[in-house]
Amino acid sequence: MTRNASPRKQGVLLINLGSPDSTDVGDVRRYLHEFLTDPRVLDNPAPIRHAVVNLAILPTRPKESAHAYEQIWTDEGSPLIIITEKVATLLRERIGANFDQDLPVVVGMRYQNPSTRSALQKLAGLGVEDLFVVPLYPHYAMSSYETAVAKVKDEARDLGLDMSLTFQPPFFDDPDYIEAMVEVAKPYLEEDYDKILFSYHGIPERHLRKSDASGCHCLQSEDCCQKASPAHATCYRRQVHATTWAFTEKAGIPPEKWDLAFQSRLGRDPWLMPYTDKAIEDYPGEGVKKLVVISPAFVSDCLETIEELGMRGKEDFLAAGGEDYRLVPCLNEHPRWIDTLEKFVKTFVDGGFHDARPTVPVART
Repeated sequence: MTRNASPRKQGVLLINLGSPDSTDVGDVRRYLHEFLTDPRVLDNPAPIRHAVVNLAILPTRPKESAHAYEQIWTDEGSPLIIITEKVATLLRERIGANFDQDLPVVVGMRYQNPSTRSALQKLAGLGVEDLFVVPLYPHYAMSSYETAVAKVKDEARDLGLDMSLTFQPPFFDDPDYIEAMVEVAKPYLEEDYDKILFSYHGIPERHLRKSDASGCHCLQSEDCCQKASPAHATCYRRQVHATTWAFTEKAGIPPEKWDLAFQSRLGRDPWLMPYTDKAIEDYPGEGVKKLVVISPAFVSDCLETIEELGMRGKEDFLAAGGEDYRLVPCLNEHPRWIDTLEKFVKTFVDGGFHDARPTVPVART
């Protein structure tokens, strides 16, 4: 049984990235416009950002992206949204079975539908006064975790909600999260393989520098991720390394059997390296014929995992001479992942997050 430490009505909000409403080019354009005009995603000054989006990206990218979404779309709709809704259903069932109170669990997306605003309105309508928000991003980045937290705060303020907000901190090294990933990956690692590639979503190098409150640590030396620093609390690069180190230790993978790379770069500015697509193309020439790929930055399968890694990545690897390409699914609805989310909720209900609410800076342009 779980004790309710708060006399106020409690609830849970799961926040994920979002998806177009359909594969129609117009819906994809609306999604990309909202996503790319977010100042925490494209952090150029507003006039430059809007010019780049409206003049350089939106004239051609929506049609290309719509085709990519068509490759992964299901009869139910967007995989990311369908999976997130199923996770919410499973979490509700766990709460109903193991908690001594009713906690509504609602899904909201940072971009498009179901919107963050509509999710907050639904929770307010259910009488929720004390809200636990779980950004479904294991790692801190201004273009993912930070923008999701800021969006919830902005919408709650604009709606005039009398609602206390508590945020799940990034869980990149949480033992249950790591164990859940290892459990999902186990069948893909039982067969022989030459290398496992940890592919994380890329971000521009300048995002690391902007997130470094000290202003003098991130990317200042080759081993900055190995040196202890308060900057690691908001350092995406350090946190994805920490996830990889924890996973490989838990799974017993020796250093020579794994690599780390970054996918999905955009534009010409320097992004975190090495690049996933180049690594995949180069591996066969380096003797890596059997490759396992995992993407721990995503907890739900989506365009970046299913199409970019699962389809294009596999095609490129085999075309370069590779023989066996295995993509590990995301955590999705795996029971160990639901266990982890249930633990997060229990910590909130028991009052364990009072000193763990992240500070989110104002958008920097």
